[in-house]
Amino acid sequence: MSIYSALNSAMSGLTAASRSSQVVSDNLANALTPGYTRRVLDLNSPSAGIRGVRVGNVQRINDPVLITNRRVAEADYSASKIQSDFYGRMSSLAGTVDDEMSLASNLSFFESSLIEAVSRPDSLPRLNDLSVKANSLADSISRTAEGLRKLRIGADSAIGSQVETVNQALKDVEKLNARIMVVEAGGMDAAAMHDQRDQLIDQVNEIIPVNVVRRDNGQVSLYSTGGIMLLDGKASELSFTPSRDIMPHMTLGNALISGLEVNGKVIDTSPDGPLRGGKLTAQFEIRDVTAVEAQEDLDTMAADLIERFQDPALDASIGVTDAGIFTDDGGFYDPANFIGISNRIELNDLVALDGTGETWRFRDGLYAAGLGDPGDSRLLQAYSDTLNTTRTVSSAGLGTANMTASTLSANLLSRFAQDNETASRASTFAAASFNELSQAELGLGVDTDAELQNLMLVEKYYQANARVITVVDELMDTLLRI
Repeated sequence: MSIYSALNSAMSGLTAASRSSQVVSDNLANALTPGYTRRVLDLNSPSAGIRGVRVGNVQRINDPVLITNRRVAEADYSASKIQSDFYGRMSSLAGTVDDEMSLASNLSFFESSLIEAVSRPDSLPRLNDLSVKANSLADSISRTAEGLRKLRIGADSAIGSQVETVNQALKDVEKLNARIMVVEAGGMDAAAMHDQRDQLIDQVNEIIPVNVVRRDNGQVSLYSTGGIMLLDGKASELSFTPSRDIMPHMTLGNALISGLEVNGKVIDTSPDGPLRGGKLTAQFEIRDVTAVEAQEDLDTMAADLIERFQDPALDASIGVTDAGIFTDDGGFYDPANFIGISNRIELNDLVALDGTGETWRFRDGLYAAGLGDPGDSRLLQAYSDTLNTTRTVSSAGLGTANMTASTLSANLLSRFAQDNETASRASTFAAASFNELSQAELGLGVDTDAELQNLMLVEKYYQANARVITVVDELMDTLLRI
């Protein structure tokens, strides 16, 4: 080996050691940085006949298949968690069997108060208590329905926020694509930009699951699971108009609330649509399907309760268009105005203590001209009997069946509790899958012990090459003195 070759080899070795120490230092400094991918320096032998080390590009160590699977699991977990949260809130609003504030408990208290009034129809305190229990029952139904309405509004608001997030992330990925192409074309290191772009893709993927397609010059294109182009050179634009308020009758079908558009084209947002999976379609499903079905179930219970006490055959003082004990916002309930009745149900002002407060009308007839026999319990008994009369009811969640009022309320609570349990199990399973894949991905990250060992090796390489330069220098001095 000539002196020149030895010197050239040592100089290239020093350059490689210096660059390697920088890469290892970056790994150690970012060991706990979210989204950071471990780097290694690509070192190769120069072309034939040339001694030394050729320093290549910095390589990011990741597993594309593992990342893809983790993204699928993350999107699934995000969607299932939203569903689980909704059913948990809905079950909490409706209450449980042992909850004194639940729909079933309030109905049971109302029925018990009726029985007590039947035993002492002349007792004003018992009639007043019946008014209190009836008002609590109506309030519990309307309170649950109002809570459901707020959940729909929350889902609509979340959709608006997610659309803004996706639009911004897609624009940022578009910008990074352009920067990466320029940086890599200039032979510079773009690993940090790749990390940043991957984090943005993860952000989009949690909302809309994406398929990442690698292009030339370090570029990527993004497509939804169902093939909707989100970014291919230029970012797509998602459009959605959030609603200030959502009433029960407002649905996507009657165009009273906004749907989703991508580049001006209307997109199917159903669970089986082209954007399926992830947070976005989960929120659309809650707003447009799940909450609408829950509203129908609550409306079915409210309508059944109103109609049981609105029958002129039950109370002869009630006219054909007169409201019964329970009313539609204070008036007569028309079955044609079914949607949202659970939000509007109220106790008749004639017997409400915060209204006229003439609770004797429970006993003598709601629209009776005056007081009747204080010992006559026939109407009160008829009220009690009508609660236990089976009527045919039908809704999306409860199906069609003959039920008493208590059976209907119990089935409603059971339906929400069962849905909550099912959604909770699905969320737990999705979380376990996501955590396992996340841990596997983290296993490819920075191992500080291994990096410290690499740093010690780099130090030895530096010392070895420095020693070669020292020897060459001594040889040159010796030759010059001859």
